[in-house]
Amino acid sequence: MKRRDFLRVATPVITLPLVLGGFPIRAFGRSRALDALWQALSSTDRVLVLIQLDGGNDGINTLISLDQLTTYYQVRPQIALPELKLLRISDEVAFHPAMGALQRMYNDGMIGIVQGVAYPNTNLSHFRSTDIWMTASDANQYLTTGWMGRYLDTLYPNYPNGYPNDNAPDPLALQIGAVLALALQGPLASMGLALQDPQTFYDIINGTPSNATGSIPDTRPGHELAYLRQVELKSQQYSSSIKTAADRAQNKAEYPSNNSLGNQLKIVARLIAGGLKTRVYLVSIRGFDTHAAQVDPTDTTQGTHATLLRTLSDAVAAFFDDLRQLGTLIGLLR
Repeated sequence: MKRRDFLRVATPVITLPLVLGGFPIRAFGRSRALDALWQALSSTDRVLVLIQLDGGNDGINTLISLDQLTTYYQVRPQIALPELKLLRISDEVAFHPAMGALQRMYNDGMIGIVQGVAYPNTNLSHFRSTDIWMTASDANQYLTTGWMGRYLDTLYPNYPNGYPNDNAPDPLALQIGAVLALALQGPLASMGLALQDPQTFYDIINGTPSNATGSIPDTRPGHELAYLRQVELKSQQYSSSIKTAADRAQNKAEYPSNNSLGNQLKIVARLIAGGLKTRVYLVSIRGFDTHAAQVDPTDTTQGTHATLLRTLSDAVAAFFDDLRQLGTLIGLLR
C-alpha cells in the first residue's frame, strides 16, 4: 500500500500521536495492523556502518578516471599516479595502488561505488562539505540536526528521556569517538552513544570503573565537560547490554596491526555478532587533509595519502572477513 493511501484510509481513526516512517499520523488506541507496521519499521536485522574519512579526501587520486588520463597527468604532474600501477576495476576507473583489498572486494561483488557526489557552487570548504554530508541539507541550507538523527527521532521520540527501556534496551546508534557526529544529532539531543575510544569499550566489558569526579564549573569549558560526563553516564547506563553482547562473541578474523580504523571495526563486528540491537554504527579515520606530504616525491604511490587509503582498505576487508566468519553476512548482497 502506498503511504498516501495508508494515510487516507487511516484518517477516520486519528487522535493519538504516532510517527510512521517519517510521516506523522494519529491512531485511535492500538490495532494489530498498526503494531505490525510499526514493528516492521523499527525492527530489522540490517545494520548500517558508516565510516567517516575525516578531512578532505583526494577523490581524484582515490578513484582514477582512466578515460581522462591525459588531462589527469597535465593538471597533477607532481602527485599523479603511474598508469601501470593503477588497480583497474573497469575500462573507465581504477583504484589507488594502495587499495588492493578493496579491489578484490569489488571484483567479488562485495562493494559498490558512487562517483561525482558533490553540491552546486562549492566553496571548496571541507567544513561546509562535511556539514552538508552530515545533515543532508541543500547547498544553501544550514541545519543543526543530522539526517540519521532526524530519522531515529521519528522512531524513538523523547530520547534520551526514559531510555534505555524494555523496548529499546541497547544504544540507538553507537559511535567510537569523544563527541557524537552531527549526522546523529536529533531535534532535542544526540540520538546515539559515543565511546570515546576503543579503550572505553574494553573498560566497559572489563568492568573498569569511571574515574570522573569533582564539580563542574559554570563556564564554557565546564559545559563541554558536563556534556562529556553525560555521554559517559549514558555509556554506563548501556554498559550492561554492551558487555552482554561483547561476551557472546569473539572476533575470528585477523585485523591489520597499527590500524586505528581496524581497531574500531573490530569492536563493531563483535557487537553485531553478539546480538546488540544497535542498528547504526559510526567510525572514523582522521588525517585526510593531505595538502602537504600527500605523496613521496620519489614515488607517488607512497606517502600520507597512500597510508590512509591502505589503512581504510585493509580495515574494511578485515571487517567483512570477520563478519563472514561470524555468520552475520547472510543476505548482504540481496
